[in-house]
Amino acid sequence: MFGIDSPELLVIAVVALVVIGPKELPGMLRSWGKWMSKMRGMASEFRGHVDEMVRQSDLDDVKKQLEAAPGLDLQSLDPTREIKSLIQEGVTEGEKALADAKSAVDNPLVEPESAPQTGLEAPQIAAELSPAVSDPTPVVAEAEPPAEPVASAPSEEKPAKAALAG
Repeated sequence: MFGIDSPELLVIAVVALVVIGPKELPGMLRSWGKWMSKMRGMASEFRGHVDEMVRQSDLDDVKKQLEAAPGLDLQSLDPTREIKSLIQEGVTEGEKALADAKSAVDNPLVEPESAPQTGLEAPQIAAELSPAVSDPTPVVAEAEPPAEPVASAPSEEKPAKAALAG
């Protein structure tokens, strides 16, 4: 630490013990430790400020180099500019759609491009597509009785087994 070796540090400790005394030495070492801690904190804060200034000056140098480079447009690299233009396009499209819808609502005499089909037109369309039926009542199919399962007779199995065995 400051070029002091172990034997020299031991001599300083013995002299401090004799001069200050054993009762006052722990309090003195405690206050000396607090003072050293404050000095180290101030030194690290100063070092941090100096490092920040160096970083800032390096960034300024890099910025100057980029601005001085020919053919490099920093404004074209700005992503917020592109996002703003896309948002503006969306807003103009929305305003146009809103104006179209408002004009359609304000002018009801104009025939819309595709008129919606109402419930009254549905039977007419169904009548055109299906063959003409004289009785408009629906025909319900009669329920057929369920088919009974066909069980094989046990006598049929015996001759087959006998034929296979024989």
